[in-house]
Amino acid sequence: MSMFRALGRNLPYLRQQFGALLGNTSTSVKFICGVVLFSYGLSYSDEAIRVISVTPGYLMPPSFWLWTAFTFCFLEIHFWEVLVDIITVGLCGKLIEPLWGQMEMLTFFAIVNFGVAVITTVYYFILYVCTFNTDLLFTVHIHGLAGYIAGVSVAVKQIMPDLVIVKTPLGKLSNRNVPLTVFFLSLIMWAIGLVDGTYPTMFLSGLFVSWVYLRFYQKHNNGSRGDMADYFTFASFFPNVVQPPISVASNSIHSVLVKIGLCKKVVRRFDMSNPTGITVAVPGADHHDMERRRQIALKALSERLSKSHADKQPLLPKNNPKILMPPNFMHGPSTSAAAQTQNDQTVINVSEAPPGPPKTQT
Repeated sequence: MSMFRALGRNLPYLRQQFGALLGNTSTSVKFICGVVLFSYGLSYSDEAIRVISVTPGYLMPPSFWLWTAFTFCFLEIHFWEVLVDIITVGLCGKLIEPLWGQMEMLTFFAIVNFGVAVITTVYYFILYVCTFNTDLLFTVHIHGLAGYIAGVSVAVKQIMPDLVIVKTPLGKLSNRNVPLTVFFLSLIMWAIGLVDGTYPTMFLSGLFVSWVYLRFYQKHNNGSRGDMADYFTFASFFPNVVQPPISVASNSIHSVLVKIGLCKKVVRRFDMSNPTGITVAVPGADHHDMERRRQIALKALSERLSKSHADKQPLLPKNNPKILMPPNFMHGPSTSAAAQTQNDQTVINVSEAPPGPPKTQT
């Protein structure tokens, strides 16, 4: 009861914040958030949890509760998870939907959640085969947007990979590091009992499904599919130390999938007709993506040039040698003998002096 009293006191503030978050978003974003809030009220019913969430034993034959593969994502049993879901969907409406469009965002939402339901069910079925524990099939309930949260982190990594979120003593945390970092945090939260065991499984499944879809199958405005950029490889999710062996394994799996026809071979085109040089065209890279990469390259080049200019030594040394130079060096020669004598006794500073004693004029 104390939780409800605290919620009631903070309800106007929460309403104001969520109103600012969901303002100017599409109807689909508001609909998803509204269904998540409504489903939280149903989470107090055990029968509703059984009917809405995915139960591995009921999703497989002979029961075939296929509707649960589309309804499980709206059900959360913890209010803080509801808040995380609404914030994630709201940020998706602010960042991703303007770039992709409403229909593509809904397609991404449906594909990721359906894939999470299937992969997580298969995972628990494999555990059942290994342990013969029927509780894994009929007492485990898969629900929530953990897989979609993982998918949003992968999409943000694709769109803004080099955006630094926070600087730590161990280094910078950018969007490249978010998916794997959140996965390990979910494992820690599961170990201390803050989330159910299904949460890390769903999150990892969401990472894999969303990356496969964005890497190979997402359709772009120019008619191409996927994103074959080097910064979006499967190994790029891991630290630099372990990327080489992961690249070997992932490239081998990709070669097998290409042979059986599930994936397409990466094709790189060279435009030799470009008068300014050679342009490499990668499938899946549209005009906006190439412009973003050009801006990143220009920023890196500017930072490198600035650093090089700062490290450059000054041209004038602190202790300049003294040599004899004529004072009329900039005004032409003098014809008088007195001027010639004065020239021999004049001393000036220059930036670079030849070695050895100066030569006097005769």
